[in-house]
Amino acid sequence: MAGVSRILRSRGAVSGVLLILLGAWGALIPFVGPYFHYAYTPGTAWHFTLARLWLEILPGAAAVLGGVLLTVGASRLLAGGGAILAALGGGWFIAGSPVNMLWPHLGAPGVPAGTSATRVALEELGYFTGLGAVIVFTAALALGRCSVAAFPGAGAAVATDGFPAGADDLEAMSGLPSSTAGFAANTDDAPGGPG
Repeated sequence: MAGVSRILRSRGAVSGVLLILLGAWGALIPFVGPYFHYAYTPGTAWHFTLARLWLEILPGAAAVLGGVLLTVGASRLLAGGGAILAALGGGWFIAGSPVNMLWPHLGAPGVPAGTSATRVALEELGYFTGLGAVIVFTAALALGRCSVAAFPGAGAAVATDGFPAGADDLEAMSGLPSSTAGFAANTDDAPGGPG
C-alpha cells in the first residue's frame, strides 16, 4: 500500500482508549446504573428494551469500535475512519432521543429516575448529551491528529522571526530542496524584476 500514509500507533492511543471507555460507559450504564441509583426509568438493572438498543447500546458500540480502530490503526485511513465512527456514535447519543420521537415504534428511552433537579441533570448528561459531547470532542481531536500526521510540516510554516516562511526558510526547516528556490533566484534576473 504505497499510497496510504502510515502514522505512529501512539498518535491515537490515548484518544482511542478514552473512546473505548466512554463507549463502554454509554452501552453499559443503562444496565448497571440502577445498582448505584443512577438510572432512567424503568430503574431495574439489566432491563433490555428496543429503545436502549438503538439509543445507547449501538452508539456505545460505535464509539468502542471507533476507539479500537483508532488505537490499533497504523494507517491514517483506518485511524481516521475509527475517529469518524466514534464521532457518529457520540452524535447519536446527542441527537438520538429527539429523532426517536419520529419513530415511536422503537419505544421511549424513559426519563431520569432522579428526584432532585441536580440528579435529573446528571443522569441526562451522563446517559446522553454530556456523554455524546465528550465522545464527539475526543473523536474530533483524534481526527485532527490524524490529519496533522499526514502533513507533518504543516505546523512549521512560520519562520523563527515570526513572519511567514519563505522558500529558503522552508528548505531549512524541512531539510528538502525547495522547488521554488530556483524560481525565486531567476525572477531577480528577469527584466523588470527587483533590481
